[in-house]
Amino acid sequence: MRILGIDPGSRITGYGVVNVLRNGKVTYVDSGCLRIPNSTLAGRLKTIYEGIAEIITLNQPDMVAIERVFVSNNADSALKLGQARGAAICAAVNHNFEIAEYSALQIKRAIVGKGHADKVQVQHMVKALLGLSGKPQADAADALACAICHANHWAGDGALRRGLQGQVSARVTT
Repeated sequence: MRILGIDPGSRITGYGVVNVLRNGKVTYVDSGCLRIPNSTLAGRLKTIYEGIAEIITLNQPDMVAIERVFVSNNADSALKLGQARGAAICAAVNHNFEIAEYSALQIKRAIVGKGHADKVQVQHMVKALLGLSGKPQADAADALACAICHANHWAGDGALRRGLQGQVSARVTT
C-alpha cells in the first residue's frame, strides 16, 4: 500500500510518500516541497493543483491523506490555507482518490506521542521511524508524518475489521 501525505500551505506545500509493507513496516518512497511562487492567489492555487497532480502521477499512491486546516486567529491566513488545501484535495479527487483527513494534533500524537509536539520533534521522529540519513525539511516531514499517521490508522482499522469479521463468523458457526 502506498500513501501520499500532504501538508498544505499557500507558500510551501509539503508532500511525503510512504509504502506500507505486508508486515506493517512503513518505508520511505519520496518527499519534498512545492514552493509556490509569489503570484496571484489563482496562480498559487494552480501551482499547488498541478504539483500535487504531478506527484500523484509520478508516485502512483493508493491512498491520500491531508492535514486539516488549523484554525488560527488570523482569518486571512486561515482562508488562504483552506484554499491551498482545497487545491490539493481537488488534484487528488480528480485522480479518483478518497481523502483521509487528520488534524495536526492527531498527526503529532501518532508520530511523537503527544499532540503539542514542535516541528523539530516531528522531524526527528519521522527520520527515526523511516530510517532516513538526515532530517527532511519541516513541511516534507509534516507530510510524511501525515502519511505515517494514515498508515497507522489504516492498519488499525484493518485489524479491527478482521477481528470483528472473525467474531461474527465464530458466532455464526457455533
